[in-house]
Amino acid sequence: MTLTTIDAFHAAQSTDERAICDALRSAIDRGLPDAESKIWHRNPVWFLESNPIVGYSKLKDCIRLMFWSGADFDEPSLKPGTGKFKDASIRYTSVEQVNVSDLARWLEKSRMIQWDYKNIYKRKGQLERLV
Repeated sequence: MTLTTIDAFHAAQSTDERAICDALRSAIDRGLPDAESKIWHRNPVWFLESNPIVGYSKLKDCIRLMFWSGADFDEPSLKPGTGKFKDASIRYTSVEQVNVSDLARWLEKSRMIQWDYKNIYKRKGQLERLV
């Protein structure tokens, strides 16, 4: 089944996972009110000027919140990805783990620290810092 909306993505989750997703979506919408949100590569993702900023996905045992430029946020709770990109993420297994003040701070940093993912293919995998 292909999920084409964020609402459909949420509806496909268990009750506990849906609570996490709802809390994340609410905080992201508050923190990035001018961002475009949509399902991208099967997951909810928010974009600023067509550049992916933040999104979440369902993993086997958790919901993973990922910031595309999060490795440069200097936030110990966000674990950097393992590849050559600048992503970092945190995993949640219960809604109580979602710290809205941390999330608000990370969302503010996501505006100030951005790598240009939207043009990564044009640059043959090379990232450039936007802000």
